[in-house]
Amino acid sequence: KLDLTADPSSYCLPMGVPRIAPYPWRFVQDPPHKRATHLFILNEGNIHTYRQIFMDGRKHPAEPEGTWFGHSIGWWEGDTLVIDSIGFNGRVWMDRRGFPQTARMHIVERFTRVNLGNLAREVTIDDPGAYSKPFTLKFSARLSNPGDEIMEYICNENNQYGGAGGFARPPAIP
Repeated sequence: KLDLTADPSSYCLPMGVPRIAPYPWRFVQDPPHKRATHLFILNEGNIHTYRQIFMDGRKHPAEPEGTWFGHSIGWWEGDTLVIDSIGFNGRVWMDRRGFPQTARMHIVERFTRVNLGNLAREVTIDDPGAYSKPFTLKFSARLSNPGDEIMEYICNENNQYGGAGGFARPPAIP
């Protein structure tokens, strides 16, 4: 039986990639009116955080430091934004059911605008430390209404976990 109290996100730790994606997010590029050297994905859910994607043609480092969102590089293939990420810390769950990620995970995301209000997202996950073969997930995103903003979300590591979350006492974090 899966112990849902062991989910790292229940302790305000990042959900990681691709799990953070269902929550509201926004792309921000720098510089804003030229060819971007950096792209940021701002996230509302779980913890108010961002992912940094290097768009300047660099390669991944030979030995990336393991982080929650990994080291991400991106480029355009026609109308599709491709984001390639490695260097994860292996401390997040892929989903609420507890499917794992390891530090060996490699993710390739493909974002394609299908029309003015909709975005298709295809995520290929290759994690030989957890899965026998690569697999691909498909998601869709809808543009929010004009004037909608990403809301502030406060959740800090080591927040109290208990009655508010429906659990009597927290276990040790894996």
